Amino acid sequence: MSGIAALRAKSKAKFEQESGTKLTFMPFFIRAAVEALRAFPTVNSSVDGTNIVLHKECNIGIAVALDWGLIVPVIKGAEEKNFFGLARAVTDLAERARSKKLKPDEVMESTFSITNPGVFGGLFGLPVINQPNVAILGLGTIEKRPVVIDDAIAIRSMVYLTLSYDHRAVDGAVAHQFMGHVKHTLENWTEPLF
Repeated sequence: MSGIAALRAKSKAKFEQESGTKLTFMPFFIRAAVEALRAFPTVNSSVDGTNIVLHKECNIGIAVALDWGLIVPVIKGAEEKNFFGLARAVTDLAERARSKKLKPDEVMESTFSITNPGVFGGLFGLPVINQPNVAILGLGTIEKRPVVIDDAIAIRSMVYLTLSYDHRAVDGAVAHQFMGHVKHTLENWTEPLF
């Protein structure tokens, strides 16, 4: 996460000033997940009885912690939004979730979910699938850690990611290829923020 952490640190004041939206890490993870869902469409499916339904659109449910529990508002058509659109959607849905202003259809029809136990300091968690989705991505806290790079110890911003998935639709090979794609997108970020 070092490249993204540096990009965020460099851009967050300007981003907030020009957009009125805070630059969090969540839109980076959403974009990486959407790109991986496009590459591995079975992860963007649901189980309906004995049928597996593949979804064309990426409707991303984002877990939002409230005083009384969690709610999962949905960014519908996330594959059609640029980074700025994702950032605005995350901020809008989270603020309206906390102020109890979500409409019923804004918490329905997710095709994939993301939860962030890292916001509470957890390194990783084992999230439970938000049915009828067949997978959920868990984000650990982003923190600097010592890592080995080219036989030297270096300090880098790191994150642990977890993926819970339903074996009726997703096998381990696809799940791990999906996670590799997410990792590659995050480590090789190229999308402009505006």
